[in-house]
Amino acid sequence: MHHRIKGALLGSILSVALSAAEPPPAPPWSAGAVNVETGVLWEIGSGTPIAYRLVPTQLSWRSAEFWGHGFAGGSRLVLRHRLTLLGTWIQSGPESHYLGFAGSPSLEWWDQTGAWSLFTGAGGGFGVIDSRGIRGGQGQDFTLNWFIRGGLEHVTARNIRLSAGIMYQHMSNGGMTTPNPGIDALGFTLGYGWSY
Repeated sequence: MHHRIKGALLGSILSVALSAAEPPPAPPWSAGAVNVETGVLWEIGSGTPIAYRLVPTQLSWRSAEFWGHGFAGGSRLVLRHRLTLLGTWIQSGPESHYLGFAGSPSLEWWDQTGAWSLFTGAGGGFGVIDSRGIRGGQGQDFTLNWFIRGGLEHVTARNIRLSAGIMYQHMSNGGMTTPNPGIDALGFTLGYGWSY
């Protein structure tokens, strides 16, 4: 029994010594990240009489911080690059899918623990939709996109990123056909990501 107590004590001391020797984890903005997000967006505009419902899936890459400002309390404002591949299933509407690309900055405010952030960003890009020539639908396959997003991100102890947000997306052909209906959709997204 005496040897077991000594062994347990020695094991505890070694484990504390090893954990003290480990460097502190790097802050989440110091490395790039990959995120997968999906959600549902509903038509809110007056550009089309069609009640579109979109189910977007986004694969996004964010760079490490390229600009940042630390505050006295330990929180930090961070700006990063963000590039996104869009794949949207059109659940309600004459078209069936949209494939596109978008770029934007990602503006993030991180709390002093580096585990929680509020994020926002706006940007745009281009893509293709399977237009059908239906009144109120998209007038051609080539489509421009523009979006605004914002939300909350949490980094777990294993550096997994979980996010929830709101997103507004506009898709149109930029006035290249007449009439020129556009899709204006608003909804929510949920995401999962990791650093590399």
